Amino acid sequence: MSLPIASLPLFVIGTGTLLWFSRKPLRQRGSHGFYRFFAWEAILAVCVLNRNAHGSQALSELLLQSGLVFFLLGFLTLRLQGRSQTRDDAVAQNTLYGWESTTTLVTSGIYRLIRHPMYSALYALAWGMCLRAFDWLPLVLTLMASYFLLRTAQADELECLAYFGESYQEYMQRTKRFIPWLW
Repeated sequence: MSLPIASLPLFVIGTGTLLWFSRKPLRQRGSHGFYRFFAWEAILAVCVLNRNAHGSQALSELLLQSGLVFFLLGFLTLRLQGRSQTRDDAVAQNTLYGWESTTTLVTSGIYRLIRHPMYSALYALAWGMCLRAFDWLPLVLTLMASYFLLRTAQADELECLAYFGESYQEYMQRTKRFIPWLW
């Protein structure tokens, strides 16, 4: 599979948008936002490649729909319970979007089951789009996205440990990272 030339403008515009949103985190090598950019970029490529695929695979659709549910539950819970305020730590000032800059550790709702529902949503999006028209290039890009999402979560956890301390350590011990009760 090769990238159709008609998809190139869409990919370039998407990349430009991601670069603009990630301009601060990309200056902070090792931050969760740094790795997240590369995950987003790989997911964008998979979505552009397979956007016109109309596979009827049940697993693909299940992943895409569950990803939407995970994203909405994670985002809404974080917004409603995270008490987003101005944080004075370097991570918040350099890499966090306003809605991410929580001053309260959120451990209820979807966060009672997993630590990273929005990253889980991105995993589901990447794999769901990959399975729409399974081929080697989307597979390689999805594996790259998966690697960078794992690195994103690991960096995010280090940042949360630095800010929330022991309470985040305890939270990590009782919840899974991406899939409730499994992983």
